[in-house]
Formats: sequence, structure tokens, C-alpha cells
Amino acid sequence: MLDLEVVPERSLGHEQWEFALGMPLAQAISILQKHCRIIKNVQVLYSEQMPLSHDLILNLTQDGIKLLFDACNQRLKVIEVYDLSKVKLKYCGVHFNTQAIAPTIEQIDQSFGATHPGVYNAAEQLFHLNFRGLSFSFQLDSWNEAPKYEPNFAHGLASLQIPHGATVKRMYIYTGNNLQDTKAPVMPLACFLGNVYAECVDVLKNGAGPLGLRLRILTAGCGPGVMADAKVRAVERNIYFGDSCQDVLSALGSPHKVFYKSEDKMKIHSPSPHKQVPSKCNDYFFNYFTLGVDILFDSTTHLVKKFVLHTNFPGHYNFNIYHRCDFKIPLVIKKEAADAQWEDCILTTYSKWDQIQELLGHPMEKPVVLHRSSSANNTNPFGSTFCFGLQRMIFEVMQNNHIASVTLYGAPRPNSRARAEASAH
Repeated sequence: MLDLEVVPERSLGHEQWEFALGMPLAQAISILQKHCRIIKNVQVLYSEQMPLSHDLILNLTQDGIKLLFDACNQRLKVIEVYDLSKVKLKYCGVHFNTQAIAPTIEQIDQSFGATHPGVYNAAEQLFHLNFRGLSFSFQLDSWNEAPKYEPNFAHGLASLQIPHGATVKRMYIYTGNNLQDTKAPVMPLACFLGNVYAECVDVLKNGAGPLGLRLRILTAGCGPGVMADAKVRAVERNIYFGDSCQDVLSALGSPHKVFYKSEDKMKIHSPSPHKQVPSKCNDYFFNYFTLGVDILFDSTTHLVKKFVLHTNFPGHYNFNIYHRCDFKIPLVIKKEAADAQWEDCILTTYSKWDQIQELLGHPMEKPVVLHRSSSANNTNPFGSTFCFGLQRMIFEVMQNNHIASVTLYGAPRPNSRARAEASAH
């Protein structure tokens, strides 16, 4: 049985690890994988058709804990303990829930101190006791008790005294004063672990197509030799098609991984007559997993030739390999009105394929069907995706109409005028 420390408005933790509010999804999964002998039977719950409408949940069924992640930024928003019989809980080092100590209203009052009277929810048959960043839900002993505490107010909720002996049914840890209105906080410093993260990624474009990326990067910087002064710093970095390896390394730092392409499954669709001729050396990717970006370099010139931006939607083959890249792609669309005005539009990580087609038009060619599988496991439970090419961009579309990734192709290194134009935007 897990023995966990409760820190209101911050975390639920063990001696060796903790789930902290604002933690990225990938880090929480990494903790679960590392301690898989202790924490078993984990479910990943999400909406297959509407993944942005419902929280993404990691359900620790053996331990009675749910971790609720914001559907958009994929950071930990709420920690719910829904079965207190499966876990030991303590606050400031003192247990308030074990096999020997029942989490009654008297025990909670003794451990956490005075608070406002409980709020009764008739629909759930529960009393809610709220502290800042922490809530307890108490189950009534029987349905017969409900009328005695039934409020007479029209809105159905009222501040009341919780009956003696009532025990906690659920506990919630969150940010702020209201569980219903809570949002995932910014990532805490403890979660950076020497990595850099992308707050947003803007695609730099001109009339001909993509030129490169502007990344707003978050890093846990600190003063010279003083870790106590550590704080989150934001820096901007621009990467262009035609940049060298050295340019990219100096701007973004070392990649998490360098991947050499052994085969190009898209080569068959190339019009080049030399597509069947094997190359003497392979192009290679810089994989920046925490930025959600891959950068492809030409094997001969060692210059950037492609960017891949990952959305990390659940239900995709590559889910949880990359952090979500929150990108924006500016478009200038010509209206069909008589005066033929131009309109500025932006495609984002959350745009759906039918919305993109309305702006860019329907592709002339049929999509390329992409079926990913590995040599170790040749089954892909998520099915195929479809790749559509438009305006030097390839959109990988999932079966639920969401975008799995966007691949950007560009001309060789832009001249100084093009760079100045991109910087001006």
C-alpha cells in the first residue's frame, strides 16, 4: 500500500517521487513506468472522438488515485483520491488515513484545522469540505440522513455542519479555491530537470511558403552558482531552412536523440527518376522531445531541410514520445468577394482537418496512407493516418479529424531579405 504525503495546492508524493500540479503528462507516465513494480494496473482514459473536450486521465486502479490532465496543455490539473481504503495518507508527516486511522470529519478537523462549514450536494448525497487547494467529500451514513440536512434554498446548496462520524469518500488536490474553476498551473521548477520546453512555436512564412520556426523556449535558469535563485526564463530562438547543425545546436542545445533514416517510405511518391537509387549516406533527425519538434538535416550538406511538429494527441502511434508542440501557422487567405480582399488566418495545434481544408482548399491528390509499426511489435492498435500535402506542408490526419503532425518543407537557406521579412513578422 502506498504511503503518500498530501501538500495542498501542490502535490501528492512519496519519498522517492511526487505527482506535482503543473507536471507534464510525460513526466507522470515516466514515474509510473519507473515504479511499475509498486504502482500497477494504470489506465489511460481519454475521448477518442473529442480529445480536447475531456480531461486526459491516468487512473491508478490498484491505488484508488486519478491524475487529471488538462486536455490542451497536457499538464496535471487535479489529483483525485477516490478510494481511501487503498492508500495511506499523511499531512505534515502525520497520518490522517491508514488502516488503523479512519478519515472521519473529526480526524480531518484535527489534522487540517478549522475551515468553513461543509457544503451539501443533494444530487451526489455528499458533503464537501473545502480548504484552499484541497477538498474532501464525505458520504452520508444512510439515505435517511439526507432530509435532515436537505437545504431549503432554491439553488440546492447550503453551508451546513457535517454529521459526526462521517468518513471521507474522495479527496481532491488542485490550485486555487474552487475545484470547478481550477486550471493546470504553470510547470513547477522541479519539473524542468535540465530540459527546455516550448511555450509556443510560430511558423515563419512568406508568400512562397514556410521559412522556419520561431520558438519561445522556457528554461529553469539561475544566477551564477546560486541554485536558490533559480527561476523560469523565457528566450526566443529562430531556426531556418538551410541552417547548419551548428546553428541549430547553438540555438536549441543538444537534441535528446539523433535518428538516422534507414528508409524513406515517402520516396515512392517522389517524381524524381532517381528515387530507386540507394543513397550512400542517410539523412538524420535531431529529435527534441520536450519541444515536440524534429529537425531533418541533409546527409550531404548538413543543412536543415525539414521540420516536423508533433501534436501528441492520445490515440496516435507516437503518443507520449513527444510533448505537445503548441504551434501557430499564419495564413493569408483571399476572400471570394467581389473586392477580393485578403484575410489573415492562423492554423494551430487544435485546428481540425476540415477547418484547414476550408482555408487552404482541398488537396488535388489522394492522401498517402501511413501505417506505422515497429519490428518488435508489428501491430498498431490505433490504425492508419492520412497524409495530405498543401503549400509545402504535409498534414498527418488522424481518423478523428485531428492533426497528428505537420511536416514543413522549405527552399534552401533564405537570403538576408527573406530573413529580415520573416523577423519583421
